[in-house]
Amino acid sequence: MSIVNTFDLKSEAIVTSEHHAHKVDNFPEIAVATFPDAIIDLVKGRHDVEIISTMGSTQPKQIYRIKHKNKEIAVWQTMIGGSAAVALLEIMIAKGAKKFVFFGSCGTLDKDISSGNFIIPTAAYRDEGSSYHYLTASDYVEVQTADKLSRIMHELRLPHIKAKTWTTDALFRETRNNMLKRKQEGCLTVEMECASIMAAGQFRGVEVYQFLYAEDNLDSSEWERRNRIVTMDTREKYLNIALDIACMV
Repeated sequence: MSIVNTFDLKSEAIVTSEHHAHKVDNFPEIAVATFPDAIIDLVKGRHDVEIISTMGSTQPKQIYRIKHKNKEIAVWQTMIGGSAAVALLEIMIAKGAKKFVFFGSCGTLDKDISSGNFIIPTAAYRDEGSSYHYLTASDYVEVQTADKLSRIMHELRLPHIKAKTWTTDALFRETRNNMLKRKQEGCLTVEMECASIMAAGQFRGVEVYQFLYAEDNLDSSEWERRNRIVTMDTREKYLNIALDIACMV
């Protein structure tokens, strides 16, 4: 049997998130996931922040509760890569969260997309492994929350692009031919989590939203790092956008 045909609904999982986490009383239903240390440092520096739980054993991650526009929101630092992000998403579901907003950087497959532009993934190419354990095999996983997120960002007056994304596990195997194939199919970005977290969210019956902000560019004769300096003010802007969205989903 092909490795991409390993989706199994006929037998139970041997290890579950409930083996590693328990439901937390009064856990916020809405949760925001961020990647950079600098953004989680902003969360930790808020006057209203409270540690409500932890997850993981070797390097435990703290889960914070903050108030934004009179809504309680859980915030945690997720990990890079689909399998790691899904594992922590599963733990957050077990603790009681039901709606999730992920945000992070991406590479662009179109040189005309400037650094800092916002992109909402509409479908994610499944060049990773985790999604095939949550959904039947297909080239793409549709992002069911994309239209709602786009409406919210319009309400917040945030210009953005809606497009397919290429989710890959292999950061250093993003070859030119594969990049061109994905671009021809309508992918404008490349990242490492979207297909995985969307598949897991659909399987678990929770809402997962994601917006990306452009950084490096693959659509040139050589990779363009772009060396954009992301200031703390910019990171705080991204965090506040995610929190605003979390209040509206």
